[in-house]
Amino acid sequence: MVQGILERNRQMTDLRVLSLGAGVQSSTLALMIEQNLIPPVDCAIFSDTQAEPKAVYEWLDWLESKLSYPVYRVTWRNLKQDVLDAAKGEYKAFTIPFFTKNKTTGKKKMLMRQCTNDYKVRPITQKVRELIGLQKGEKRKKGTRVEMLMGISMDEIFRVKENRVKYIFNEYPLVDKKMRREDCVQWMKENNFPEPPRSACTFCPFHNDKEWLHIKKNEEEWKEVLAIDKAIRDQERFKNNNKTDYSQDQYFLHRTAQPLDEVDFDKNDKQIDFFNEECTGFCGN
Repeated sequence: MVQGILERNRQMTDLRVLSLGAGVQSSTLALMIEQNLIPPVDCAIFSDTQAEPKAVYEWLDWLESKLSYPVYRVTWRNLKQDVLDAAKGEYKAFTIPFFTKNKTTGKKKMLMRQCTNDYKVRPITQKVRELIGLQKGEKRKKGTRVEMLMGISMDEIFRVKENRVKYIFNEYPLVDKKMRREDCVQWMKENNFPEPPRSACTFCPFHNDKEWLHIKKNEEEWKEVLAIDKAIRDQERFKNNNKTDYSQDQYFLHRTAQPLDEVDFDKNDKQIDFFNEECTGFCGN
């Protein structure tokens, strides 16, 4: 009976798509689909901020070569360039969750996050609309149904949520299989697949010190990250979405509100990983 219901639901589905972050979980999901361990999808969609580490793009090339279904790479804008342009006042102020420190009081806080929605969620939703034949501004037909598979594992179960778009229904196969991130790593190993790199923008403020150290090993990427950290430091123009004045604040990529090149990354080897809080199922999986 349950199988019959599932089959009827699939017959009514206009599109079945994998939201591919190119990290451990979604890569495991992609390969499990390829091995028929999870019902098939029509395609995968990778939303490119144009700010991922080189290793992620190399991994994505490899992964795509192993899949029989298409992988669409979509992008809205170049997030790295937008940050630098905003720092110079040449682009609208938007909010990446920078850490701030008031120059007078020393009070620290973190800005609101908008980058996930703008650079990750929106491009994927736009591609979905294109794939089901919707033109810009066109309303969906009654009964339209899109199933979106998300690479969220059991240890991230607090990230399980409904899609904001009414006709897109999120599915969480790894949660259904009670798989944690470590189980995904083990599955990849047992099937002779290499372990994927961590997928996140090189300058993501949610990096813990272990991740900053990893980025630091790549001289070119580290140089770019330091340039961004320096460029955002004093910004009278930077305001959040409520137009609050932050002109007395300095901006930092590191949670200690210190310049990256002054941080002792070895000091906090037991630092809490806040990464799972940041991108609501679209980054780092």
